[in-house]
Amino acid sequence: MSTRSVAAAGLLALAACRADAGDADRAPEDRAFPRADRPVAKVVSTQWSTEALRDKQGEAASVMDEAGIAPGMTVADIGAGEGYYTVRLAARVGGKGRVLAQDIDDGALRRLGARIEREQLGNVSIVQGAPNDPRLPQRSFDRVFMIHMYHEIAEPYPFLWRLWPAVKPGGSVIVVDADRPTDQHGTPAVLLFCEFETAGFRLASFRRKPDLSGYYAQFVPAGNGPPEPSRMRSCHAGSGAGAGKVGGR
Repeated sequence: MSTRSVAAAGLLALAACRADAGDADRAPEDRAFPRADRPVAKVVSTQWSTEALRDKQGEAASVMDEAGIAPGMTVADIGAGEGYYTVRLAARVGGKGRVLAQDIDDGALRRLGARIEREQLGNVSIVQGAPNDPRLPQRSFDRVFMIHMYHEIAEPYPFLWRLWPAVKPGGSVIVVDADRPTDQHGTPAVLLFCEFETAGFRLASFRRKPDLSGYYAQFVPAGNGPPEPSRMRSCHAGSGAGAGKVGGR
């Protein structure tokens, strides 16, 4: 049995011990983790804005430059949608790099698959994720992107906990979002910092970027592994572990 399978079995056992009526609406494998103390935005579209407008504002180029995307890297695009970042990441990492595009929406993945074939992007592959698990291979990615979608994650603690092992040593996770309440299709920066820190990540970079209609945040895995779920505590906007780390550089 793999290490991941053993961990999953342990979580199910712990969840069975801790489950109560208040967790009945959660997946059994998520009940070992704290419940998110925030509303969740509904997915209204798999396309955040038009590609022409985003390119006019230089969005993808700006984010890729901030993230240090270079030829030969392996990157993941979580919540890839119609593939705006996927195709631009594929061009930036080149033939020796790899892009894994992930989404939970079947229709979006079919359309993205057709686009990849049409544009002959041989360095791109597709995987279907789950709302509580990005389903990424371990120790595989130099960068993981979550662009204008983090506020749609209903179970951030198990999601980030399962994401942690996918990042290579020296790799990082990139979040772009608006600094507003989650039910208004954004994530308050303080809440973002706290949730990532709770799940075992450290804030490495933060910039407010009007050209992105929000902010750019970059996190790196901290320590030798994600924390034990039983030691994690739920965050809420306006307080928490990362509350003093908002920057404006």
